[in-house]
Amino acid sequence: MKKRVDMIVQSVREIALDTFEMTLQNAETANTAKPGQFLYLSVEGHTLRRPISIADADPESGTVTILFKTTGDGTKHLSMFCSGMNLDVIGPTGNGFYCDAGTVKTALLIGGGIGVPPLYYLGKELRKNGIGVITVLGFQSKEYVFYEEMFQEFGKAYVATNDGSYGYQGYVTDILDQVGHFDHYYSCGPISMLRAITSKLRTHSGSISLEERMGCGIGACFACVIPADNEGGYRKICTDGPVFAAGEVRL
Repeated sequence: MKKRVDMIVQSVREIALDTFEMTLQNAETANTAKPGQFLYLSVEGHTLRRPISIADADPESGTVTILFKTTGDGTKHLSMFCSGMNLDVIGPTGNGFYCDAGTVKTALLIGGGIGVPPLYYLGKELRKNGIGVITVLGFQSKEYVFYEEMFQEFGKAYVATNDGSYGYQGYVTDILDQVGHFDHYYSCGPISMLRAITSKLRTHSGSISLEERMGCGIGACFACVIPADNEGGYRKICTDGPVFAAGEVRL
C-alpha cells in the first residue's frame, strides 16, 4: 500500500473557468511520480479522498503540480487552500503511461477537459526522450481552455471547443484525420470521448487513462471496477489503471 505523506501547498491559482492549478512541495513524491499516476487527496469534512491526476513533477524543485475543476464542495474547499498549508496525500499511485522509445517515434496526445493535465507531464517526458508529439485538446468553450501554449512547446497542438468559441468547432474526433502519421496514441478524458476515440482509431496502437470516482483508492473496495474486454472479469481503475491499453477494458 502507498504510504500517506504530507505535502505543502506552494501555490494555488485559477487558470481557466472553474479550473485550478495547485503546486505541492514534497521531494520524495516529485522524484517517484510518473506520467499517468494520480494523488489521492484528503479534504477536511469529506470521508472519501479525491483522486487527482499529476500534471507535472519537477525533481529539481521537489514539486508536483495538479489541476482540478471545482465541481463540488470538496474541490471548492481545495481551491481555497493557501501557500504553506499542509495537504494529506496518498501517492503517487496507480499505473501510469508506458512508452517504448524504440518503437514510438511520434506520439499523439488526445485530451478532453480535465483529462488534459496528465498528458502534459507525459508530453514533457516524451520530448525529453526525443519522441515527437502531436496534441489534440478538447474543451467546452473558450473560457475553459488551458495549457495550449505549453503543449505547443512539444509540437503541433490543435484545440477544439464544443461551441466553436475557440479553435475548431466540434469534438477531438473531428480533428484526428488532420494530424498526420503517429505510432501510438495516448488519451485521457470522459468515457464517452474515450469510446469515440478507440472506435475511430481501432486500427492504431493506443493507451487510455480513465477518470473515475474512487472509494478506498487501494483496490480493496471494488468501487471503481470496469469490465475487461477480452479475458472476462474486471479491472480496478485505482490499482490496475488508471492507464490501460486501448481495448483492454470495455468502455
